[in-house]
Amino acid sequence: MRILIWLILAYVGFKIVKGYLAGRVEPAPTREETETHQDPVCGVFVAADDAVIGRVGDKRIHFCSIDCLEKYRESLTESNQSKSQEAT
Repeated sequence: MRILIWLILAYVGFKIVKGYLAGRVEPAPTREETETHQDPVCGVFVAADDAVIGRVGDKRIHFCSIDCLEKYRESLTESNQSKSQEAT
């Protein structure tokens, strides 16, 4: 009889501890809470917190990596050079 009472008390204690620990878990952020931007070079969507940010004039452009930022800058300089050659 004593063993049965101890088993019941242990089970109830386990359930109390399990319920307490389950309530402490923080929910993961949903997609709605995370702002994303599309990389103009490769098309990958990047979270604003993880993005590499470049500027063109007053506009902020978000990239997935430094490599994509450098490729974008190269394409800008190439297009500017071709425009200046066409103008002359």
